[in-house]
Amino acid sequence: MTENSFINSVTPDILNPTDQYEVKILLAYFLYQIDRPVTPNQLTEIATGEGIVNYFLFSEAVNEMLKNETIELTEIDGTSVYVLTEKGKEGALSFKRFVSKSVRDRIYAAGLRFFAKLKNERDVTFEINPLEKGYSVHCRCMDNDIMLMDLTMFAPDKGEAEYLKSKIMMNPTDFYCKVMDYIIENEEYVPSIIEEE
Repeated sequence: MTENSFINSVTPDILNPTDQYEVKILLAYFLYQIDRPVTPNQLTEIATGEGIVNYFLFSEAVNEMLKNETIELTEIDGTSVYVLTEKGKEGALSFKRFVSKSVRDRIYAAGLRFFAKLKNERDVTFEINPLEKGYSVHCRCMDNDIMLMDLTMFAPDKGEAEYLKSKIMMNPTDFYCKVMDYIIENEEYVPSIIEEE
């Protein structure tokens, strides 16, 4: 087998944690790095949603972590969340080398994307309404209680309207910044005069 054919035969699953011990270290490391309470549903989505950890292995690891008190399930503002204990923090730092850096980076990146998506869904709202011809796409960007942008765009059909929405939701902050940059850099239109001879 050549080196290239071996590399091509490696699937992402080979790079994923395959035993409960690794998964426990990975989850502890993630909770330490993200440094915020995470609901059970959020942790499940982050760890298993992108195929980083097998769901059944994840469930076993979480149950074991609750039993040995590396994480605890507590309530904050009426919501059940997992919190890493001091024992869990020590384990995350002491044993992180037993899980490859690439897998640690993947779960951390998945968590950041997940929480960015949640924030986007809170801060950016859309209304898509039919017009006599086409659709209006009304987008509002908020930052807590401050309205940053209130913009209505035209789309020729429903598919295009949904496409505009999906593109903005990919990275609303970048969209807002690009609109502001364009406004700041915009210049008065000066027509070029072509003299006839």
